[in-house]
Amino acid sequence: MSFNDKVVLVTGAAGNLGRAVAAAFAAAGASLVLVDLNEAALTSAYPEQDQRRLLLAANLMEAASAQKAVEAALARFKRIDCLCNVAGGFRMGPPVHETPADLWKLMMDLNAGTVLNMAQAVVPGMLAAGSGKIVNIGAGGGLKGGARMAAYSASKSAVIRLTESMAAELRDKGINVNCVLPSTIDTPQNRADMPKADPKKWVTPEDLAQVMLFLCSDSARAIHGAAIPVNGLS
Repeated sequence: MSFNDKVVLVTGAAGNLGRAVAAAFAAAGASLVLVDLNEAALTSAYPEQDQRRLLLAANLMEAASAQKAVEAALARFKRIDCLCNVAGGFRMGPPVHETPADLWKLMMDLNAGTVLNMAQAVVPGMLAAGSGKIVNIGAGGGLKGGARMAAYSASKSAVIRLTESMAAELRDKGINVNCVLPSTIDTPQNRADMPKADPKKWVTPEDLAQVMLFLCSDSARAIHGAAIPVNGLS
């Protein structure tokens, strides 16, 4: 798959999955807009200068910040062909009846709100171009609630519903919207948090990135509104 003439925007680009997604698209020839909350983390993750790459610090939980980042990307590259909404996070919580408002708001803002804000900033340009690809990060936990995971599960379920709604709205406009549902991702943090688990059964960031690469390719032009499990061996 070649992305030599494509501009790809990746949110959460300084994280483990974001770096893997950026590397996959870079290897395929894409120009990259890499967005993360922390500028220092971005420059640490991508220390070398590259004319095909733009690093942008933005708080995507705020609509104005997301819009500003997209405007900077358009000023540099003139268009955004693919949007990979990797930004998000996980927090365990107390039982539902003890869930504090700030935890609920954080999970909704971080996982679903960032998708909504980026859609509002990016989709108008895709509509004007008559084409585009959007891939969101859901989670297996978005399909079913679990104990002490209500806020997280609800926020990832919201990502799946946003994906389905956007696909229904945009499929006739030349824009594909899909999401992936990873199980546990093999990251240093997850290995530290679950030392007794077998990481060989988890999905690697690189394997998940390849699924996202496919969904942004012309080969996936017939796929709309899919929520694709990516479970490794778990």
